[in-house]
Amino acid sequence: MGRRRVLLLNATFEPLTALPLRRAVVLVMCGKAEVVHGDPAGLTLHAATLSLPVPSVIRLSTYVRVPYRAQVPLTRAGLMHRDRYKCAYCGGRAETIDHVLPRSKGGPHSWQNCVACCAKCNHRKADRLLEDLGWQLRVVPTAPRGPHWRLLVHSGDADPLWKPYLGVAA
Repeated sequence: MGRRRVLLLNATFEPLTALPLRRAVVLVMCGKAEVVHGDPAGLTLHAATLSLPVPSVIRLSTYVRVPYRAQVPLTRAGLMHRDRYKCAYCGGRAETIDHVLPRSKGGPHSWQNCVACCAKCNHRKADRLLEDLGWQLRVVPTAPRGPHWRLLVHSGDADPLWKPYLGVAA
């Protein structure tokens, strides 16, 4: 229950984010959101004066305007989500970020030049080019697309009740 996530929808049923269960319950209790789908197992949270079904999907009561962004900002968390925490060189568990074309050699800090990388591969590569090492990327890095790309990363292990709200890519 402690690590459980709940899909938050805007008043228009547009997916906004995945919240921790505790935050979702607070939104419902304060009247700022309503439960759209409860837990498929039928679990219920009990308090002294009320009972609440464990939410899987909640919807905000009022519409929240989401600022439009032409590009997805490059962040460490976003990059790790995009690469699914897998090293771009060996496929192991990624812990760091590596610039494919090193910044010391003029490489940009962009979605197309950054990959998730394990510490061992990052240390071995240092500021050298892939051709110098005889290495190849397992996947070509690209900028994520779509307004809900971060939610789609987790859709494989998410509650099946989320899929209708995440679109065809889920």
